[in-house]
Amino acid sequence: MFDSFPSGASERLMRPAYHEDFRRVYESGIGFLNKLERGQNFKERGFSSWEAFAAGEWTEALSLIEEKREVYAKQFRKASELNVTERRLRVVEFPVTPYVQWELFVLRLRVELGDKIKVADARKIVDIEERRPVPEVVILGDVAMYEVVYDDDGNAAGAKRYANPELIKETSVGFNALYGRAESFFDFFDREISPLPPPVVN
Repeated sequence: MFDSFPSGASERLMRPAYHEDFRRVYESGIGFLNKLERGQNFKERGFSSWEAFAAGEWTEALSLIEEKREVYAKQFRKASELNVTERRLRVVEFPVTPYVQWELFVLRLRVELGDKIKVADARKIVDIEERRPVPEVVILGDVAMYEVVYDDDGNAAGAKRYANPELIKETSVGFNALYGRAESFFDFFDREISPLPPPVVN
């Protein structure tokens, strides 16, 4: 699974070019968007909830997530207008990192608004990750695929764009297999995330 991905030909896009290309393809009639998230530590500068989380203000961080409600609702309305089915799979390692603990509260809001998110326990996909972790990737129909690139400090810095139809198809098959064996968001969240104490942020 994902065997061809590491050697696939790609075009490096800086962040503005990535966002522009993503919007163009997304609105072109792709049919579906699949997002696979594997990294356990990222920075989301400019997101007030993340800024509060990074400052160790856990209660404030959770309350500020609500600011995104209308933003996310607007995204889902646009997806519906474009007939784009969106699915997201979040791989979670144990012990859960502070970032992922925070992010799953953000994803909870997205699920409440209709996002189709499932969670994969990294301990249960060791057979798939025997040689390498599954890729951090966004698949837009059969047209384009992006591997998000981060700088050394964990900030999004653009993406690698893949356009080979066979590679996109193979990666989509891998995503579908993982998504099929993953757990429903709230089953995972209620069992593994809700009982956790506030994270300690260094």
